[in-house]
Amino acid sequence: QVQLVESGGGLVQAGGSLRLSCVASGITFSLYAMGWYRQAPGKQRESVAFISSSGSTNYADSAKGRFTISRDNAKNTAYLQMNSLRPEDTAVYNCRFFSSGRDYWGQGTQVTVSS
Repeated sequence: QVQLVESGGGLVQAGGSLRLSCVASGITFSLYAMGWYRQAPGKQRESVAFISSSGSTNYADSAKGRFTISRDNAKNTAYLQMNSLRPEDTAVYNCRFFSSGRDYWGQGTQVTVSS
């Protein structure tokens, strides 16, 4: 059974930092690409950052220079380090793992940035 569990969300002031974690079980972690997505109230879900199975990364323009995606295959864990947070970063953040037609999502963690 595949399970993705996110953690690390919370309430932070503008300019602060949070690190999100996503622990995966039930998959061969190293074979999967993964991404972090977010959805703010009343808005469509958007991609924030992506990391391939080999470690290549890509970021949304809004995340470049502020967010860092990483993965630790030994711990079956992916991370999203978020610095210089802004109120517009407020959203539910989900992790997603995908490979060869398999696609799994976590339940989400709330990030709220106060001004």
